[in-house]
Amino acid sequence: MSRIRSPKFQAKVMSAADAAAFINNGDNVGVSGFTGAGYPKVLPGALADRIKAAHARGEEFSIGLFTGASTAPELDGVLAETGAIKFRMPYQSDPSMRSAINTGVTGYSDIHLSHSGPQVRHGFLGELNVAIIEVTAITEDGELVPSSSVGNNNVYLECADKVILEVNSWQSEDLEGMHDIYYDMTTPPNHPIPIMSPGDRIGGMNLRVDPDKVVAVVETDDADRNTPFKPLDEDSKAIAGHFLDFLKNEVKQGRIPKSLMPLQSGVGNIANAVLAGLLESDLENLVSLTEVIQDGMVDLIDSGKLKVASATAFSLSPEYAVKMNDNAAHYRKYIVLRPQEVSNNPEVIRRLGAISCNGLIEADIYGNVNSTHVMGTKMQNGIGGSGDFTRNAFISCFVTPSVAKGGDISCIVPMVSHHDHTEHDVMVIITEQGLADLRHLSPRQRSRAIINNCAHPDYRDALLDYVERAEKSSALHTPHDLREALSWHVRFLETGTMKA
Repeated sequence: MSRIRSPKFQAKVMSAADAAAFINNGDNVGVSGFTGAGYPKVLPGALADRIKAAHARGEEFSIGLFTGASTAPELDGVLAETGAIKFRMPYQSDPSMRSAINTGVTGYSDIHLSHSGPQVRHGFLGELNVAIIEVTAITEDGELVPSSSVGNNNVYLECADKVILEVNSWQSEDLEGMHDIYYDMTTPPNHPIPIMSPGDRIGGMNLRVDPDKVVAVVETDDADRNTPFKPLDEDSKAIAGHFLDFLKNEVKQGRIPKSLMPLQSGVGNIANAVLAGLLESDLENLVSLTEVIQDGMVDLIDSGKLKVASATAFSLSPEYAVKMNDNAAHYRKYIVLRPQEVSNNPEVIRRLGAISCNGLIEADIYGNVNSTHVMGTKMQNGIGGSGDFTRNAFISCFVTPSVAKGGDISCIVPMVSHHDHTEHDVMVIITEQGLADLRHLSPRQRSRAIINNCAHPDYRDALLDYVERAEKSSALHTPHDLREALSWHVRFLETGTMKA
């Protein structure tokens, strides 16, 4: 049976190459996709071919590219390799796109995920000419069943002049009913988002689109590009252990209930180690208010410990993506996928009291965090939703190994080379060495807590020496020697190591 159940949309079915012809030089293009889930699979390649053909004829052809977050090589990769992406937002993780950004080929705006959709809606980023959105099915009355991510799809469908739909039969039809599409987000003042707990459903199941804007429908049957998680190493397990001990102590102190507060977890191996630790703990009746559903959350649902998870997308290993597809009818009882302007909404995060846990590139001795830039200048991926959650969390935590590059880089430094999260927002820093609870400490007290508990032993004495000398030569609220504050980064760039 066709996934395209509306005759009006059936009449618009065509090849990817024919659909790509609707995209022109200078267009801003909004596409679905969030952490390798729910991105268009064939249109980007067809568009890349169209761009390369134009370039071969000596014609100018470039576009702006808006997504939900990171996508996959079939989208970000193939388009970045054309050299035709003049602008990219709000988050990416593709090596080819990263290279285009860091070599100046592509202009990149690293926007908070909760801000990106509204900025498009209000015209801050210019006109949105085309939307390319993957869906699971089109209903008889023309509604769109979302696929494995929602992201900014509702905004792009609303704002684009033209819409191209990819109907992907690889996505399980049983995803229908998992989504909660809330539409009451317009020009401020907005109505309060009526979510009182992560499992509340406040909108409709499906996306809406003006059928007259739909210029093409393309049928696909291609899997999401999911990356397997690495086996848990000892450092990741140690970090997870410190975090869980901290949560248990918060329960013991009466600051949070035994069921904790809604949990937010960043993407990656350490995050999955934390989730694995929760699985082995005695904590129960948990809920999650986050961006992505990872393998560990599926395990927690299976165990009965996690009662509900609210997110905007999946970020599953290939094995777990198949598991989700095969059992979507079961998991939709426990999972709610929302637009990212709702899943990452600062007011909802603050009101529901989320506990956030995100990764970083480096933190400094006073609790400032750099989560985006390598050596202060090279973009890695982007801030993603870490700012949405960190600034507004009930308790905000950051996790990282204490060193990188085989020990040549200390992830605890005198001063971060780029600021994403200030000391005002960062409450807890955790490495495999230990945990620094910064909530009740002045800057000078924070420096000792971070150095003594989080820094690697190879760098601990040098950090203490730095701060002690800074205290003798500068004001004593936040002591720094500005001649040396970034000398560790300079040393690495010159010699390949931060070690003196």
